[in-house]
Amino acid sequence: MTRISSTNIALERAEKHCIERGSRLTDKRRQVLSGLLESGKALSAYELSDFCRTELGYNVLPMSVYRILDFLEEQNLVHRLNLANKYVACSHIACEYALPQFLICKSCHRVEEVSLPSSVMSSIEGGAKTVGY
Repeated sequence: MTRISSTNIALERAEKHCIERGSRLTDKRRQVLSGLLESGKALSAYELSDFCRTELGYNVLPMSVYRILDFLEEQNLVHRLNLANKYVACSHIACEYALPQFLICKSCHRVEEVSLPSSVMSSIEGGAKTVGY
């Protein structure tokens, strides 16, 4: 499957997801989500604004990108990577899941979201609570 067709499928699922939750995936929101999906990596709001403009031909100002990313995060369509202050499109756009886990390459900064068995997640949560997190 090409990146464009997988992006279109993800956008269709995201739109359906928003409708089911009583919200809308407006054109600008679709453009920003499309930028994250097409980039294939985590981007800051400014990087995403630049990517949308140079690669996709969408002019979305960084301040608008921040508001849109907040909306997309509330809808569980993107994740904010606090450590890097960047955002990544959710790889599970149309489904519910527990806590996302991310693998971030130190060399190219590519981010992959992975699903872990609930037993592993329980162990991680238990360990974090033990040390006060």
